[in-house]
Amino acid sequence: MPCDISYVDISVTSLPFRYAMGGGAAIQQVFTHAQRVRLLYKTILKLHRGFPVELKALGDQYTRDEFRRHKNATPEQTQAFMVEWTNYAITIAKQLGVRGAHMSKTFGQNFKESDLENFNDEQIYQLYELYKASVEADNGNQKES
Repeated sequence: MPCDISYVDISVTSLPFRYAMGGGAAIQQVFTHAQRVRLLYKTILKLHRGFPVELKALGDQYTRDEFRRHKNATPEQTQAFMVEWTNYAITIAKQLGVRGAHMSKTFGQNFKESDLENFNDEQIYQLYELYKASVEADNGNQKES
């Protein structure tokens, strides 16, 4: 029996996971967990297309690594993972806006001290590695100028 589903918009321009059907509950009925993860992953990579080339490469690699790392996560970890990456996608979509990266001054958001207190040692190390990679990329751009 075919499923009668009204219009579902999964485009990047309408922000990830905002659907004409009514939001999160509807998406869980329409898509499997694997499909929701894949949709979020592809949405993030599409959003990264609006970044400068160096930032896109760094963001794409980090996203790939994180999604692979959480492939066999527990349900609790998966829930937190999906919420945080969805929030990231929404933040980036808002910051890029319809005009793209050339009009945006900054990307992402700063951590609060309370956020850092919730990180485990592995997450702190990953954050440090990401910081080093971004500084190296920034230093490379300054040398070229």
